[in-house]
Amino acid sequence: MMCSIEDGTVCAAHSNQLRDNKGTGVKSHDFRISALCVSCHFMLDNGKELDKHDRIAAWEEAHRKTIGWLFTNGHLGVK
Repeated sequence: MMCSIEDGTVCAAHSNQLRDNKGTGVKSHDFRISALCVSCHFMLDNGKELDKHDRIAAWEEAHRKTIGWLFTNGHLGVK
C-alpha cells in the first residue's frame, strides 16, 4: 500500500507503535496492520531513509489504504 508493487512479498506489517501494544517480543494487534512489500516493510521497521515521525506517518497512510482495500473487497464482512 506504499509502493503498489505486487511482487509476491506483500505481507501484513504490524504497527510498531507502543500505543498499539507493541513491545519487545510482542506484536501489536492484528487489526493494526498494513499491506507492505518486503522493501517497504524493511524501510519502515529498520531503514534509515525516514525519521521516526515520517515512518509513523507512512505506516498510518498504508494502514488506512489497507483497511479501505479490505472493506472494498469484502474481506471485513461489509459489502
